Amino acid sequence: MGFSRSVILAAALAALPHLVQAGEVTVFAAASLKTALDEIAADWQGKTGNTVSISYAGSSQLAQQIEAGAPADIFISAAVNWMDTLEAAGRIVPDSRVDLLGNTLVMVAHGQGAAPVEIGPGLDLAGLLAGGKMAMALVDSVPAGVYGKEALTTLGLWPSVEGSVAQTDNVRAALDLVALGEAPFGIVYGSDAMAEPDVTAVGMFPQDSHKPIVYPAALIAERDNPDAAAFLDHLSLDAARAVFEAQGFTFLP
Repeated sequence: MGFSRSVILAAALAALPHLVQAGEVTVFAAASLKTALDEIAADWQGKTGNTVSISYAGSSQLAQQIEAGAPADIFISAAVNWMDTLEAAGRIVPDSRVDLLGNTLVMVAHGQGAAPVEIGPGLDLAGLLAGGKMAMALVDSVPAGVYGKEALTTLGLWPSVEGSVAQTDNVRAALDLVALGEAPFGIVYGSDAMAEPDVTAVGMFPQDSHKPIVYPAALIAERDNPDAAAFLDHLSLDAARAVFEAQGFTFLP
């Protein structure tokens, strides 16, 4: 005896929840967030079944792409000025904006067990480099590079090393140069130093030598993705906080 049409229809409707494709959230995030954010995204995906696609780069590059219409749902910057730029252009949802994280600025050396360095106005940084390069993110646009140049300028060290700086597109690329031994020293975030076993954080820059390092996050306007709002909220929960703090960030919310 065949199934009635009503039975077949009921079976099909019951199967629909399993056929619906999981939601996808597209995040544009500062490169320094990669280690922590990958872990948080994997945990959220496992709990919700939704997909998180993350593009990492320098905050300046990501902000310019979003302003040009790139299809991001969430932007997490390593500096407030690039979020300010997008807010002024009407590209974010203002009420969703939150100052999520803080960080420190450190100098790293290649390898493990490098001697500590007292970072201050009297440091012979050029002598320390001994003809080698100081790896930094782009000093006029990428936040880590901007913070680094500001700190070196405040301490009176920038003129002596300006010609020895190897600039990279983002802070993780600068970290890689030091980890590979292509530059003996670099300036990165404290969280970056913790994420790379082939470098040593030899000194921290005084906090008053540069602007506070703040990571704002916000939803991108006109995207209307409820899963994006849910993931952004997730970043402020205790589970995400534990991951961020374990990776060297300061949790601000």
